[in-house]
Amino acid sequence: MTTSAKAPTGGQAPGQPAGADLAIVAVGLCKTYRTGRRRRATSVPAVRGVDFTVRRGEIFGFLGPNGAGKTTTLRMLATLIRPDGGHATIAGADLRSAPALVRDRIGFVAQTSGTYDRATAHQELRLQGQMYGMTRDQAEERAAVVMAGFHLSEFADRQVQTYSGGQRRRLDIALGVMHSPQVIFLDEPTAGLDPPSRARLWEEVRRLRDEGMTIFLTTHYLDEADTLCDRVSIIDAGRIVAEGIPADLKREISGEVVIVDLTSPGTAGVADPEVTAAASQLLAGQEFVRRSEVSEGTLRLYVNVGATAIPEIIGVLMNSGIKPGAIETRRPSLDDVFLAKTGRALEE
Repeated sequence: MTTSAKAPTGGQAPGQPAGADLAIVAVGLCKTYRTGRRRRATSVPAVRGVDFTVRRGEIFGFLGPNGAGKTTTLRMLATLIRPDGGHATIAGADLRSAPALVRDRIGFVAQTSGTYDRATAHQELRLQGQMYGMTRDQAEERAAVVMAGFHLSEFADRQVQTYSGGQRRRLDIALGVMHSPQVIFLDEPTAGLDPPSRARLWEEVRRLRDEGMTIFLTTHYLDEADTLCDRVSIIDAGRIVAEGIPADLKREISGEVVIVDLTSPGTAGVADPEVTAAASQLLAGQEFVRRSEVSEGTLRLYVNVGATAIPEIIGVLMNSGIKPGAIETRRPSLDDVFLAKTGRALEE
């Protein structure tokens, strides 16, 4: 029988549900790697005490740049590596005291495919089912259901080496849910896929959520986190810097963002640092600018209304002898949230 997950003391964020409503509770998880040989070994903190909760039946995105600690956190939760500190419950099972029970209740899909080129989807799925204790008949029946759900049936008896990238990725996820886990971990599920394949995979992930499965996915794609995830946690340098519903996180940065290109023609997209610094200082002092950020030769200006701020911005710059390039306005994005929390763009 599955027990209810209870948040350890201090592990429940304000406004989060408790008990059976939680699929994952992580408190103070940390991991440090050691590199080099004995006397010259150095410690590299990968995850520095992260706390978060994941509700049952939601798509939870773990967003951050490469090297931020996303995969390390996921691998700890999936029992693939042992935490140095902290604790967690996954689908009601304790990560430290009952890792085998955790593995029974979760599925895991790594960034790289674990399928065999010369095998077929049918063979792979049937074997996966039998490895989880199904009889051959039970595995055949479950494989048929999974193949239909992931639109694999028409080429299920072809060798995997003939599949497209999107087809192979769908098979990877199909293998991860073959045993009907309560929670599925997806590590960068759409990395390297073309836009149509990414969109198709998003549909499959939503279907799993609608069928009651909890999905925990890591990603560094802003549009993926914004479009697909019910909630996100943003991690940087091993620490969580923001967590919540994407729309709510963006709403914290009120108004609009005006992006001013300060690169000069013929400079290969490189702006003069002195000009950029001068423009930032000029505009940061204006009443209509709430905050100014510099990012790779452009200024990000946070204003109340972009349409009324743009003429003012052009006037201030031109009067100071600075000729701006392209200017655009848009609503705040998750990249703006990351920038506001860390001082740099996630895409950097």
